[in-house]
Amino acid sequence: MPLVYLSLGSNQHAEANLASAMAALQQRFGAVRASAAYRFPAVGFDGADFVNLAAVIETDLSPDMLNDWLHALEDRHGRRRDVPRFSDRTLDIDIVLYGDQVISGSGNLQVPRSELKHAFVLRPLAEIAPDVIVPRDGRTLGELWQLHADYGSEHERVALA
Repeated sequence: MPLVYLSLGSNQHAEANLASAMAALQQRFGAVRASAAYRFPAVGFDGADFVNLAAVIETDLSPDMLNDWLHALEDRHGRRRDVPRFSDRTLDIDIVLYGDQVISGSGNLQVPRSELKHAFVLRPLAEIAPDVIVPRDGRTLGELWQLHADYGSEHERVALA
């Protein structure tokens, strides 16, 4: 089964929503390896800070089936889809890497995710999987993080509920 690298974030009741999401991931997929949770400013709009973390799971689900399962999990946490793309979120979970696959043109599923360029995705992933090579890019998550403008910056750690 492939390893799948997820990015999770929330800026509404973040600690409780992320803790609940992690419990749901563990219930469905078994062992989940997770990074620390960090506070980051909202990107693309003026809003409350987000709490973000990364998780690694193994799954027998196809990328599309996993994406659908994750969307249903977001919906159970009150995720609204009738608002602008860049807006407050109760829960946002993205498939950043799915094994060594490159996926595009499959609805809204893009792997690797373009958001990998943002510190809120890259820092947590590099924490738990620094040696993972990003398909198409050829560099590791750790290398990409070390090259990032925010590398070396302090980000507040947040304890989940």
